[in-house]
Amino acid sequence: MRIRAELATVAVALTLLAGCSGGSDDSGGDDRAERPTYPRTATGTLEELAEQASCDPNVQTDAAELRQANCRTKDGRYILTTFATDRGLREWINESKDYGGTYLVGRKWVASGDGKVVTALRGRLGGTVESSSHHSGGDHGSGGGGTEDEHSGHH
Repeated sequence: MRIRAELATVAVALTLLAGCSGGSDDSGGDDRAERPTYPRTATGTLEELAEQASCDPNVQTDAAELRQANCRTKDGRYILTTFATDRGLREWINESKDYGGTYLVGRKWVASGDGKVVTALRGRLGGTVESSSHHSGGDHGSGGGGTEDEHSGHH
């Protein structure tokens, strides 16, 4: 019996210590001053998310698997996309990362744009920032895969 009581005491102590580890949003102290806080990740339709982000969405794609709109706020321009499935979202992000960029990711939605814009948007929609610097610029749709050097100094 004594061993069980000791194990129970250790388990309670570990649980209390884990709760004080700074991982929760309601911890007090100096952690709040050092780390910004973000709202709970938003959910909803394209229009509901756009409203939360203070955007009047200009819908460009309205398909069963995804809906996409151009948005402009005081912070800048970005593209807001909603997906029918989590898998569709993940596949889209994985393919998009080949082009580089910054993405604010929620459940069945993503906002893509400049890092500064995405960071500001996170303050309204929550979510997780993902980024890729795979491609540094240029025409993503050319399919040529060439470099700028190939176009100068032809012999």
